[in-house]
Amino acid sequence: MKLTTRSHYSVKALLDLSLQPNYGPTSVKAIARRQDLPAPYLEKLLIEMRRSGLVNALRGSQGGYQLARQPSQISLGQILEAVGETIEPLPHYNPDAEQAEDWVTFSLWKRLHEKLKEALYKITLADLYYDARSWQASQGEATSFVV
Repeated sequence: MKLTTRSHYSVKALLDLSLQPNYGPTSVKAIARRQDLPAPYLEKLLIEMRRSGLVNALRGSQGGYQLARQPSQISLGQILEAVGETIEPLPHYNPDAEQAEDWVTFSLWKRLHEKLKEALYKITLADLYYDARSWQASQGEATSFVV
């Protein structure tokens, strides 16, 4: 599995939203500035995540995007899925029926894929938040937060 820019930016954006007081709305420009992301690209990703029910969009001067659920209810797998990332291994590969090695390696990759998929759906935004805060504390950092 390769973590693409889409995946990376999407996770960063939702983690940023999880840090907002009372998970209040935040503008795309504010997220882009804090996380050093291109705002137009970020807007497209947030629209995709809105369609998947991960974020809500609020209009108006105090509007923006906010999480649609608690961070503990949003997994990395859901985020990747929302922006069209696939984690399927070798989607069009069929092992050679006459080569045992082909079947063994295919079976190995299939098992590894299942474990990876399971992990991606178990790790939540809340887990990432606490990991980041622990790292910051170990570095002696205060309240600023950039993913």
